[in-house]
Amino acid sequence: MEARFITDRQQWNEFVAASVCCNITQSYEWGQLAPHLGAEALYTGVVDNNGQLMAAMLVLVSRLPVLGTYFYAPRGPVIDDPSSPALGQLLDFVRQEARRRGAFMLKVEPSVPDGDERWLAALRGHGFRRTPYAMHIRHEWVLDIRPDEQTLLANMKEKWRYNIRLATRKGVSVRRGEGSADLDTFYRLYRITSERDHFFIHEKAHYEDIMRLYSEDDRAALFLAEYEGQAIAGLIALRFGRWSWYMYGASSNEHRNRMPNHLLQWTAIRWAKAHGCWYYNFRGIPDILEEGQELWGVYVFKQGFGGYPLRFLETHDLAYKPLVYQAYRRLLDVKRWRDQQQRSRLQRRSTPSSTAGKQAAQEQREASSRETETTLSGAFQRD
Repeated sequence: MEARFITDRQQWNEFVAASVCCNITQSYEWGQLAPHLGAEALYTGVVDNNGQLMAAMLVLVSRLPVLGTYFYAPRGPVIDDPSSPALGQLLDFVRQEARRRGAFMLKVEPSVPDGDERWLAALRGHGFRRTPYAMHIRHEWVLDIRPDEQTLLANMKEKWRYNIRLATRKGVSVRRGEGSADLDTFYRLYRITSERDHFFIHEKAHYEDIMRLYSEDDRAALFLAEYEGQAIAGLIALRFGRWSWYMYGASSNEHRNRMPNHLLQWTAIRWAKAHGCWYYNFRGIPDILEEGQELWGVYVFKQGFGGYPLRFLETHDLAYKPLVYQAYRRLLDVKRWRDQQQRSRLQRRSTPSSTAGKQAAQEQREASSRETETTLSGAFQRD
């Protein structure tokens, strides 16, 4: 076995796509998006004597003010058997690179279901410790799309089936977006959505590169919902291996009663299914499935299509420089305490019947959104 940097894109993608740990954020192309996030991508892997990959980990190298460089593996590492010596060899190789670059930690979030004792034992054995400070939302909603279309429709909530058909009856049509003009249209809608729902979006070039990098083999799809020739909603979906992901959704403030988003999701599901995908991942839902939680409305929309919740393993950190890492944790603890204090103040001010209360509720949502961006630099939580 030998640990080294991997430069062969096809070899990398074939290995990751075939793994039980397959995730779009460990694809080769995801690393090519790193410059948009102020990061550098390292493609690290372990190969056997025949040059075949046994383990892989896309590592994003970023910097924090004062604290310095840190490593982050989004939904990595990728290895089917965490007890394999290949994992230790991979982590040793990454540690050497961290020493060379002066990184103070490695943060990993494996694409592994919560509670996997083999993974938990392996991470503990290699010196990792759990942390509450995640980069990606742990809880996602997944739909198994292997059944036929009639079964998928039958498994939806009745209102969702009705809304898919209602959109068509109300004059909504969905078409495949092509070229820069359609992406401009999507981005305009996405900005409207971000302003309405108070979440961060990247510059347009980020999404242009996503569509360009994943265009090979039709692994990226942009769909636009239109009414009377006007785009009123849009969706970007990606696929990799047996998985597909609802990545970004946008809608105007008009014609929302025509249910374009239901029809868009069904179109994306059919696209993924036609390409042989087994799963359609709607992505983030609340960590606690109780009404009133942040993202509750998003959860209700997603679960109406059928499916099941998938909770990933906790985020784990490996400290290379313990003193710097302790300072990092203290800073995050203080930030979380301040955010909680702010939310408590806003909750006390929030009364539905008053203008001031409505404003306080709005500020509370914005504060919560800021906290759930990322506990570090805001670069990777909303990818």
